[in-house]
Amino acid sequence: MTDIRALLNERILIIDGAMGTMIQRHKLEEKDYRGERFKDWHKDVKGNNDLLSITLPDVIIDIHKQYLEAGADIIETNTFSSTTIAQADYDMQSIAYEMNVSSAKCARIAADEYTAKNPSKPRFVAGAIGPLNKTLSLSPDVNNPGFRAVTFDEVAEAYTEQIKGLVEGGVDLLLIETIFDTLNAKAAIYAVKHFFRESGKKELPIMISGTITDASGRTLSGQTLEAFYVSLMHANPLSIGLNCALGAKEMRPHIEELSSLAICYTSAYPNAGLPNAFGEYDEQPHETAHIIEEWAKEGFLNIVGGCCGTTPDHIRHIAQEVKSYPPRKLPVVVKS
Repeated sequence: MTDIRALLNERILIIDGAMGTMIQRHKLEEKDYRGERFKDWHKDVKGNNDLLSITLPDVIIDIHKQYLEAGADIIETNTFSSTTIAQADYDMQSIAYEMNVSSAKCARIAADEYTAKNPSKPRFVAGAIGPLNKTLSLSPDVNNPGFRAVTFDEVAEAYTEQIKGLVEGGVDLLLIETIFDTLNAKAAIYAVKHFFRESGKKELPIMISGTITDASGRTLSGQTLEAFYVSLMHANPLSIGLNCALGAKEMRPHIEELSSLAICYTSAYPNAGLPNAFGEYDEQPHETAHIIEEWAKEGFLNIVGGCCGTTPDHIRHIAQEVKSYPPRKLPVVVKS
């Protein structure tokens, strides 16, 4: 397999767009999510998109292929909520590990097919590790600020199981993404290091992607971008970047700041603008791509793609707009 670092030094790599947006296009019903295996499940499962990697794998593989056809170099597994903690909403904790293996295999099938078609453009699978629906830094009870709904050990254990499934399913990279609570991300990093140390397997590169929630330039748990970066660089990640919450227009100053801070590669996958009154995204592919072209021109980028509301058309336009620009060069670090 080609070393992704060699490619990152040659050109800006493209990561895929939204999985949820594409799943919504299929207008799936409860019975579609359940399939035959879960037809008698005691809770509603519609909306549990990660389950589709088991019940409707062909749908997930096809979505991956659409992004690869659009020019994506990296595709993310359908595992944003594939932890025992997140799956508790559906009483599907026991299936979380299987979700990761199945999702990784779906992405692997698609990526390998496209690499075989064009070996000069190898495709990579990033195991998506989401932020969880419980946070280690914030209390869910306004009357008890010291209360936490989960412990560090519980989060690390859930992430370790997810990482095991992703690795055994065949991913190339591990992507800790949409981070709004740095302590959750630290638990994920600990889980990565712990899993590879205990298993004896070769450690996979880690990608880290946070989310800035508003114009303040801070994460939901209150960190500035620089503090967020400093807090996580001990993981020695392949890349650090931002995704979700903001559209490309709103994300620009934060990506500019991060590109000046980072000694590793940088990534960015913004939403298709900000959601409208109905929670939908109206920014057209050429509009998103035009903004991102400016980022490439300014030298902010190593990896770029899309998050909520983006489609293969967005990725196709982005890939087209950035292909003539060189990637951001890593700074020379002088050791004292």
